[in-house]
Amino acid sequence: MMALSDRRRRVKPGRIAGFLLALAWTTGAAAGDPLLLRPPVTCEIGRDCFIQNYVDLDPSPSARDHMCGTLSQDGHDGTDFRLPTMAAQRAGVEVVAAADGRVLRQRDGVADTPVTDAGRSAVQGSECGNGLVIDHGNGWETQYCHLAEGSLRVKPGDAVKAGQPIGRVGLSGLTEYPHLHFTVRHDGRIVDPFAHEAPPGSCGAGSSLWGPAFRSGLAYQPRTILNQGFAPGPVTMQAVEADGARQGPVGAHGGALVAYVRAIGLKAGDVHSLTLKDPAGRTIAQNRVGPIERNQAQALLFAGRRRPAEGWRPGGYQASYEVTRDGEVVLERRFSVDMR
Repeated sequence: MMALSDRRRRVKPGRIAGFLLALAWTTGAAAGDPLLLRPPVTCEIGRDCFIQNYVDLDPSPSARDHMCGTLSQDGHDGTDFRLPTMAAQRAGVEVVAAADGRVLRQRDGVADTPVTDAGRSAVQGSECGNGLVIDHGNGWETQYCHLAEGSLRVKPGDAVKAGQPIGRVGLSGLTEYPHLHFTVRHDGRIVDPFAHEAPPGSCGAGSSLWGPAFRSGLAYQPRTILNQGFAPGPVTMQAVEADGARQGPVGAHGGALVAYVRAIGLKAGDVHSLTLKDPAGRTIAQNRVGPIERNQAQALLFAGRRRPAEGWRPGGYQASYEVTRDGEVVLERRFSVDMR
């Protein structure tokens, strides 16, 4: 069985890792030229899936993404395309080749189990989980990690075309949530596809390896909303991760009405608040947290109230979520539910 690299740490030259990157998805790149990539997942980024982490460009024990932001982890060597819930993973999201190439190595048979359940020791030596490496020629490789068990559709030696399905997003290896960890290498060195050849310490520099048609959809978002909705009772992170906290119907006869939002990328100093209003525009619940003390990879906020003795007023109930920083709104979302 071939060895695939640990997705959380940079792999030293000589170890098996590398992953698809690529310059042209229709033809190979000329020697010395970079490759152009297409997104390695079929979901709509920013709506159906989200970028949780980028390549860590800080050589110190701290972490810094290519925009000098907080969306990375120390030693993180790729881009994480995250699904919003386990229900989305079970429904199936395809992983596709980001460029033309040939499969070098693959591994399957690792269970789709979050490391929080199995423990890190259970995935020692198979941190990438189910995955594969594709060679694109001229020293370019890409790697795909955490694919669903039994989903791989290609084997070593197979030629693949850009956009060709090669597996599905899973939960195998060293991961706590369903996502694809996608790594690009050139001549054994990690390449950030968002900041190719960026000078050390720069912010927003370098060139993009993503095809021009895909760049707007991959625009950097320092903060974003992963989940939003209403639930008929208390909300937990586990319930949101499982199925968007849909524990039952929300309706006029429900015992409670709870609005919730899970956001990623909140920064130290941010303030986030959630307000719930009835059909007459009166505030019936509110929750405000912050300024938060440290950067948060993900944060859950909810606000709600029990069903009043006279029952719910018929009509639309609106939730408003805001993240402010130094008095300015930096992220907001409004959503509603009709109670009849």
